[in-house]
Amino acid sequence: MDADPAGLPLTASLGRGFQALCLLCLVVGQPALGRASERESAFSLHGFGTLGLARSTDDSAQFVRDLSQPDGLTETWSFETDSVLGLQANLHLNPEFEGVVQAASRYNPQGNFKPELTWAFLSYTPSPAVTIRAGRLGNEFYMLADSRLVGYSYVTVRPPVDYFGTLPFNYFDGLDLGAAKPLAGGLFKAKVYAGLSREQSPWAELQFNMSGSLLVGAYLDFIKGPWQFRLGHANLRFDQDLPVEDFYSALPPATADELRVADKSTSFTAFGAVYDSGPLQTQFMLSRTLSHHGAFQDAWAGYLILSYRMRTLTPFIGLSAAKSSPKELDNPIPGYTDAFQADFYNDQRTLLLGTRWDFMKNLCLKVQTDIVRGKPESRFLYRWENPDDWDGSMTVFSLALDFIF
Repeated sequence: MDADPAGLPLTASLGRGFQALCLLCLVVGQPALGRASERESAFSLHGFGTLGLARSTDDSAQFVRDLSQPDGLTETWSFETDSVLGLQANLHLNPEFEGVVQAASRYNPQGNFKPELTWAFLSYTPSPAVTIRAGRLGNEFYMLADSRLVGYSYVTVRPPVDYFGTLPFNYFDGLDLGAAKPLAGGLFKAKVYAGLSREQSPWAELQFNMSGSLLVGAYLDFIKGPWQFRLGHANLRFDQDLPVEDFYSALPPATADELRVADKSTSFTAFGAVYDSGPLQTQFMLSRTLSHHGAFQDAWAGYLILSYRMRTLTPFIGLSAAKSSPKELDNPIPGYTDAFQADFYNDQRTLLLGTRWDFMKNLCLKVQTDIVRGKPESRFLYRWENPDDWDGSMTVFSLALDFIF
């Protein structure tokens, strides 16, 4: 890929998205304010946001936060990659039922900041140990994945890209069932979920439509003292093919069938461990992705982050990595199918260095440097790479203001 498409001016696209969410705040919030005395505990409206500024040291490939973004960072400072604004409304209908609606404006697959509905569900809690939710739910493939848009909730500027970057899935329409039980001096929590994806992932000038893809998964948590562990597994069965029908048509049917993704699945297995006590916090995540088709590659990914609170400052250091391997095809066409599979290859490591400063209540400022080192062939996590110049390495400088209200 050797061109960079023109996009909407940042001030226009970002401004329209933020204005729309502010309007939503007024529309949803005014009825609650008018009845504050009688429904103060029943209705709540909260918000979150990030004003992010970042740049890279290399124009030969564009660094993105995840594969839902059509364009990424270059040597020019940009607000697009990490800036987010979100609103969440909670309505407690009674002790058992709660409705939740969340909307967010972020740099999306269409290259603008048009707000989207990220959560919209009804929760039923018949007992303290059981919860059932139905509607639009946050994606929980990996530990902490459902809070990726809330920058204030994590110490780094963005979730490690080597690990979370391959997930363009933020939500799905379906249901989940969660249960909790005290055991072995701690708390076990289990959840099963199923539903349909409603999102897209840009691919050059095209869009890979994942809407209608079936998602089924489960995870088990164990919480004891400062420790939390999670083991999870999810399977995504794609409803539609990649948007390259001309490419498929040019191949022999047997080869094309191996590279098609429609009605085939990719599975995600992940382990996570978090320690949070006093000034010290650590996060360790490891995942294994297996694709049951010849397009997307099998991959390992993981990261370790250590942070230490010192009053209002929390310096952190982290290391993340990702490595994939292509599928061996039964009916390859040397050179031709190799070039197609190469678009999904990833082999890199990133050193994260930074500091979080909680200078006011509900406000924090973060600075971060990402030192990325990888193979020149590693380009799955980037946009608009130039193979003649891209060497697999870059440094990314980031500054972010996170807030909640």
